Amino acid sequence: MADENIIQADETTGVVARLKARMIEDAFPLWSSVGWDSASGGFIDRLHRDGTADTAAPRRVFVQARQIWCYAKAAQMGWYPQGRAIALKGLEHLLAKAKAPDGKPGYVHRLTPDGAALDSRRDAYDHAFILSALATVYALDQDAQIRGEIDALLAFLDGHLRSPHGGVHESLPVSLPRRQNPHMHLFEAMIACFDATHDLSFQNRAGEFFALFLANLYDKRKCALGEYFEEDWSKIEPVSVEAGHQAEWVWLLKGFERITGCPTGTRRAELLATALRHRDAATGCLVDEGDDAGNIRRATRRLWPQTEIAKAWIAQAESGEAGAAEEARAALVRLERHYLSHPVRGGWYDQFDSDGKSLIDTIPASSFYHVLCAVTEAEQVLEN
Repeated sequence: MADENIIQADETTGVVARLKARMIEDAFPLWSSVGWDSASGGFIDRLHRDGTADTAAPRRVFVQARQIWCYAKAAQMGWYPQGRAIALKGLEHLLAKAKAPDGKPGYVHRLTPDGAALDSRRDAYDHAFILSALATVYALDQDAQIRGEIDALLAFLDGHLRSPHGGVHESLPVSLPRRQNPHMHLFEAMIACFDATHDLSFQNRAGEFFALFLANLYDKRKCALGEYFEEDWSKIEPVSVEAGHQAEWVWLLKGFERITGCPTGTRRAELLATALRHRDAATGCLVDEGDDAGNIRRATRRLWPQTEIAKAWIAQAESGEAGAAEEARAALVRLERHYLSHPVRGGWYDQFDSDGKSLIDTIPASSFYHVLCAVTEAEQVLEN
């Protein structure tokens, strides 16, 4: 049996163009037709493995936001002009159903298929993606109403979710453990807001999350980003290290450097090295979880870490690092080969075990954001 980790030169040549075509010809049409609930409105949370809609699945609000982001991004890139109307339709549904249905500020966590509030907690992770979606829609038209929604969400974060220990609470009601994940995506959202508005206040907001990363989230001695913390940001042992998040921060730190001029190269190199210690030997794909000593704790491998390692290498290529562009293309080939080669056109496999057996029977909408972000970044950096 051939080593699955061997990638031929003819596979990397044209991989970005192949993935772009897959998005335009397959993914955008699928997730805006079968993936849209024409009866009740809103995006479907997942498809069955045969590509039919799972209409009974609850609707996670962050997934609604991610799908809005995807179609707004598609329009912004000029890849799928009808994406603008789809994004606006999705945003109208999100604002009507998820924003303050109980009269309290903020967005609820989950909806029923018919759009009623199923879980009314206010989740920080959800709000990060709603903010990114609003920013990307705002970038299309500079609509004052959308800017008003951005400002209202920021007021909710400032007035209700800020923690006295720094960063934000996980949710309302407040819960533990604290996670780096919502803070990472709020960092991403502030960068997106700056790109959309050129408002310098978003540089400052992004700077707050960068300072939190350096002070609390990142262990400079072990060069590892932890996942879970106590209320005061003390570590929870054993430290959980997700390779995909190490890689995602590489890309985000490059974005922060781009908008502020603050150098991040040393930390990016360290995070990338840590991510690469947690790989599956057979495929070269990142595994789901390790520890801060470099050991693998969960050898399963989800789709999203593969998009993030591609984005990490793309960020390094943008910085001029030798060999990074080739590594980025090889990561995209692994994504294409193992995850996107699904019998449903525009679908994907979400997770495999260490033997390469698919573990998730459905096609989750949540992965679209990850795949599209990697492909759009690849085209902008690797193809220019």
